[in-house]
Amino acid sequence: MKALKDKRVLIVSSEVVPYMPQSEKAVNSFQSSKKINDNGGLTRIFMPKYGLINERRHQLHEVIRLSGMNMVINDLYMPLIIKVASIPKERMQVYFIDNEDYFKKKELFYDKNKKLYKDNDLRMIFFVKGVIETVKKLNWSPDIIYLHGVFTSLFPLYLKELYFDDPMFLNTKIISSIYKKSFSGKLSQTMSKKVQFDEIDKGLDKLSSPTYDALIELMIDFSDGIVLSSEEIDKSTEKIIKSSSKPVLSYKNSLDDKLFMKFFAKHLN
Repeated sequence: MKALKDKRVLIVSSEVVPYMPQSEKAVNSFQSSKKINDNGGLTRIFMPKYGLINERRHQLHEVIRLSGMNMVINDLYMPLIIKVASIPKERMQVYFIDNEDYFKKKELFYDKNKKLYKDNDLRMIFFVKGVIETVKKLNWSPDIIYLHGVFTSLFPLYLKELYFDDPMFLNTKIISSIYKKSFSGKLSQTMSKKVQFDEIDKGLDKLSSPTYDALIELMIDFSDGIVLSSEEIDKSTEKIIKSSSKPVLSYKNSLDDKLFMKFFAKHLN
């Protein structure tokens, strides 16, 4: 019997192959999604539509019925564009969150001069709200949301604070994959104010100094389970994970299909 048969699993990642280069995160986001899909789970994958993604080659097309919403981001109305594609040879659909201001950029956190984009915080907020609002529009209530990478770190906070009373997510559990550190330094010092604009009051202490570890700690605080998806986790991040009371699947056990699926099955109601 398949552990996740007919259970809805929403996968949210900053990178997924074949649309992005083969980083550890991009490959694992695909492979873990396939694993869930092959075990009877009903998957939908969401990622940003970066400028480096070749729309023609990957056969992306805009979903008119889902596009056109305006996300209010720090008191500005930002149009949301939704595109979709199917992963070749797999029965998996990928939805792309797009916006001319935020995702025309070619890369994730850094520009070509290896400097952090100044609007990374706004891009993260737009991505999170864009995914949640699109899932609502699809009327697709997920049993589990599986997050990959620090770019998705605001997702648990927003889901459990801004959308806490939304019937679509009342029974949804959040599992977060933690990877090796993907950026150094800090994001915008005004990130907490931008999140507070959405009437979110929790977690602002960590967002007042948004380092990688602060964002990961925030992510863990509002998640229901943690998967270690890199063999080498930074020691400071490791300390945060160890101090957490959340269930953790080790990197070694995450590579075992049965243990991986069992960990997910435990989080179903």
